[in-house]
Amino acid sequence: MQPCPVMANVLTHFAITRPKLVIPQERTLDWLAAAHAQSEAVLKGLDDDGRRAFEERLRAVIARVGCGPDRIAQRGASTADVTSTDWDAHELYDLRRDPHGRDTGERMRVFAGVADDYFDRAFPDGTPPPDDIVHVTCTGYLSPSAAQKLVSKRRWPTRIVHAYHMGCYAAVPAVRIALGLGRQVDIVHTELCSLHVDPTDHGLGTLVVQSLFADGLVRYSLVPDGPGLRVVAVHEQVLPDTEAEMTWVPSGHGMRMELARDVPDQISGAVRLFVAALFDRAGMSLRALRDTVFAVHPGGPKIIDRVRDTLELGESQVATSRRILLEHGNMSSATLPHIWAALLADTTIAPGTRIASLAFGPGLTTCGIVLEKQ
Repeated sequence: MQPCPVMANVLTHFAITRPKLVIPQERTLDWLAAAHAQSEAVLKGLDDDGRRAFEERLRAVIARVGCGPDRIAQRGASTADVTSTDWDAHELYDLRRDPHGRDTGERMRVFAGVADDYFDRAFPDGTPPPDDIVHVTCTGYLSPSAAQKLVSKRRWPTRIVHAYHMGCYAAVPAVRIALGLGRQVDIVHTELCSLHVDPTDHGLGTLVVQSLFADGLVRYSLVPDGPGLRVVAVHEQVLPDTEAEMTWVPSGHGMRMELARDVPDQISGAVRLFVAALFDRAGMSLRALRDTVFAVHPGGPKIIDRVRDTLELGESQVATSRRILLEHGNMSSATLPHIWAALLADTTIAPGTRIASLAFGPGLTTCGIVLEKQ
């Protein structure tokens, strides 16, 4: 009789790679105003005075509705286009030629180059092959993927699972997938949000999104034991009648997000019952709230605020989520692993501490995972 396999359930070996460019938020917001104004000038035939007037109006709107430098200090990007207004020299955002920027095919070509290079660096020569790789992204889809190209080139027996197009909450389903696979599963996130700007859309929701999202690259492992974050419980729920609140769909010029203004309200209205169900799966009650550290996906500052206030948490319980937002921006699915890595490295958080992770995305989908620091 074959022995039962020991399944992996400890998250460890977090390796974060900064995108090649890290840009101060103030500079990024200036670029957004300039890009939208240049697009409007091409579409409407504005002269220089008209373009500058439109840019100043956009700058004021972004300052009012966007996420300012006090909440996000800097963001990572994988294209130098977002640092320059020399539109004619741009690879993607050559806005004099096309006010939308390049088409989705060109954006995916750039994604492929960045993702291929990242996988080569994340798994250098001599790396033992994992049993499985789960590749997570919602910002670039190509077949074969960067994960498949790596395994083919290294002649590894590693199996590949693609966990695509779930958005900000995808780290939790990725862990859930990994729990059913081998003894060592590597999870890799390649989120390149900087490739998906369409400056012709001046809607308030679009400006909010463009002020938030950043690029993020991270690799980590699920193994049977050892130091790390032990998976205790996982829970997921689609909130009824909320499918139009947040969407992420392919368009002719990258991915396009629609975001309703009441998403924070929808989340805060459901989060307490959701956490009660998550805690129940972990053998915990809501009395454990005050002793639990929270890893809240920072969809924006208001999401952290609403979760904190609804669950009656102290600011220290969500401080790491807020710090990752400040230092990196919203990196879609890569954000929660950045928070996990920071909590694991934090020596003030003792072994045995429970960490409740919450993330939200299109659906509206709410995902949660309880981890225990080993």
